[in-house]
Amino acid sequence: METYYNERLEKIEAVLNQSLPQTPDEAWVRMTFADLPAIPETSLVQELTAPGRDLLDRGGKRWRPLLMDLTCQTLGGGDSALDLVPLVEFPHNGSLIHDDIEDSSDERRGKPAIHILYGLDRGLNAGSFLYFTGLTSLQNWNAPAERKNRIYQCWGLHLRRIHLGQAMDIAWHQNFSSLPSLDEYDLMCRMKTGVLARLAIELGVYSAGLKHDIRKGLQIDEYLSEPAPELARRLQEEGRLAEKLGLAAENLGVGFQILDDVKNLTTGNPGKKRGDDIVEGKKSLPVILFLNQNPNRIEFVKRCFSAARAQGTSAKEVEELIGELDQAGVIAEARQRGMELIEQAMQILETEAFMSYPINAEAHRQLLNFVALLG
Repeated sequence: METYYNERLEKIEAVLNQSLPQTPDEAWVRMTFADLPAIPETSLVQELTAPGRDLLDRGGKRWRPLLMDLTCQTLGGGDSALDLVPLVEFPHNGSLIHDDIEDSSDERRGKPAIHILYGLDRGLNAGSFLYFTGLTSLQNWNAPAERKNRIYQCWGLHLRRIHLGQAMDIAWHQNFSSLPSLDEYDLMCRMKTGVLARLAIELGVYSAGLKHDIRKGLQIDEYLSEPAPELARRLQEEGRLAEKLGLAAENLGVGFQILDDVKNLTTGNPGKKRGDDIVEGKKSLPVILFLNQNPNRIEFVKRCFSAARAQGTSAKEVEELIGELDQAGVIAEARQRGMELIEQAMQILETEAFMSYPINAEAHRQLLNFVALLG
């Protein structure tokens, strides 16, 4: 089973390497920027591409494009989703660059954060570029115009939402006195983290649909101007499936974020330091649960956040706060909440969503096992 995932990940990595090469050649420049008055020197193009390429080369789980790929395969779409991998993975990496700038983080994936290594100006520009450059893959995707337009709309909606979620997160961690409600925290996580998982699974549905268009004898060039009734009906049906799977993916993304926040306060996240979230003043679920149960401890939490921001993870207040959170049981409670959300996602993926659809049973099994591994 591990061999299967490794094979899929190798294909995903190949697409990413082709879409953002180490050394951008003239063909890549023309594909990405269309006709220019002149082709810039490679070194100038790398001023834009090198920071993002560096971050990609540091690794990453690639679980979002894999989720998209496995969904597409489950619905009988084969490799149809692979060409759209940059639409999912590049915005995620762009958001990490911007996130580190906004949080004043000094490390990412075991190395200095991109803005520290390359400068704030190059980091901001490279992060923004990663949000948009994945659209090149969609422009080159051989699909009916109506199907491509559906994906444009899906991509645009979720990219707007991720910025709303980030704005909420920034507002709360800049003000130590602010305390989001549990519902507000859930919404922030769905916007900031859940949307990219939702985007991935929805793209898996729509890319699988392309395969069915071709199998039904629907010729791509028939629909470049107006969609045929069969294609319109199919897109409506796929929209309903994408909505069901999207909820599962959001739950998965939020659950994954909560477990990630728990790790930050326990073992520490790979490539980051234990207690980084306290340095950033992050209102993670354990902190919110703690203050809901102990509102009289707000000044204590503010003091710990302030000391951590001034001194970093070496501040004694970091471990002091972690100790109180652990003793209060809120770290364990948050972990349980994360696991419950992943279990809810599993239930949708196992039963509700695919009940009326012919599926590839082996691919479905691989999808369910993959989601279980994430938890």
